[in-house]
Formats: sequence, C-alpha cells, structure tokens
Amino acid sequence: DHMRRALMHEPRGHAGMYGAVVVRGGAAADGAHLAALFLHCAGYSAMCGHAVIALGRFALDYGLVPAPTRPETAVRLRCPCGPVTAFVPWDGHRSGNPVRFHSVPAFAAATDLAIDVPGHGKVVVDIGYGGTFYAFLSAEQLGLDVCSSKTRDLVSAASAVTEAVKKQFKLHHPESEDLAFLYGTILTDGKDAFSEEPTTNICVFADEQVQK
Repeated sequence: DHMRRALMHEPRGHAGMYGAVVVRGGAAADGAHLAALFLHCAGYSAMCGHAVIALGRFALDYGLVPAPTRPETAVRLRCPCGPVTAFVPWDGHRSGNPVRFHSVPAFAAATDLAIDVPGHGKVVVDIGYGGTFYAFLSAEQLGLDVCSSKTRDLVSAASAVTEAVKKQFKLHHPESEDLAFLYGTILTDGKDAFSEEPTTNICVFADEQVQK
C-alpha cells in the first residue's frame, strides 16, 4: 500500500489519479496474459473499463502477448473481479483503436429501491454489478441536471446517495463477498429507454473521483 500512496498521491499523483500494477507469471495463470491490480487515491477497485482498454494496448505494444493476430488480438486479463478479455486492433506493428472488451457477467442487485438521502429526501435507485457495484439514478431526482449543474453539486449529491445506500442496503455477491461493496453512484440524464441517441451520465466513485 505504501507504493500505491506514493504513486497516486501528490507530488507524483493527484486527487483524480488512477493506475494499475501489472503482474505476470503465476498471478496471471489460468490462460491470462497478465494480471492487474487497480489503484486510486482512496484504495483499490475490482474493475475499471478505462484501465482494461489501456492495458490491452499496453500488452500488445510491449510484447506481452506472444504471436498477436491481425486485424484484432484478444488480450486476456486477470482482474480482481475475474477474467476480462480486451479485443485490440493490431496492424502487425502496433496497437490501435477502437478497443472493446468482454467483462465478467453483469446483473442487477436491486431495482426500484427506495433510499432516504439526507438533504434530498427519498429517491429510487437501481443497483447494478459489472465488475463493481454502482447505484444508478437520474440526476433529476436530486434536483440536478448532468449537463448544466455544477460538477461540485453533482459530486456532492452522488456521494450522499452512495453513503445512504451503504447504510440502508446490504450487498451480496454470489461468488465472493470481497466484491460486495458499493463503489459509487452514477447519475444519468434520465434517458433510460434504449435508443441510438447518445446519453450523458456522471460517475462518482471511490473518494469522490469523477468520470464523465
């Protein structure tokens, strides 16, 4: 953990820093090319899609995958949540975009769950798992808009939801209780019905780190 703090915290890192420790050999057994531990300022996470995309390209560009194939190479990763496979474009010399990946099976832990959030009253959330658990709700329920509200207000409201869910709902993971923790809250623009139109959300995780 002293290595995590040294790398993620200032002066080397910053409040929004995220990283991965790459592990090879025995830790990447069961057919994986490499294993990874995900780090951030507040601790560790079980899964990160952004990091998987980066690690897929890293593995190819640094020769960690023997005999990569064109036009796409499958890079098998062992993550804390389980096996994840990144599919990375390969032109014979270097990796490219877009990278896609298959994560561990996703499931809904709860839907239409009523939660009392201090300062905001009662809201209705869904809780989903896709490598980590997140609470989902529209920002409108909190009197906010993901496109126009101040980031600080969105972060504070999402953090309040996270803390409320932690206190009022017991999470369970069918394979490992080590994974049964709420990583954060995702505020959406409310466009929940399937559509080809792009949607907007803000993900607040760990110690109020933000992804948009």
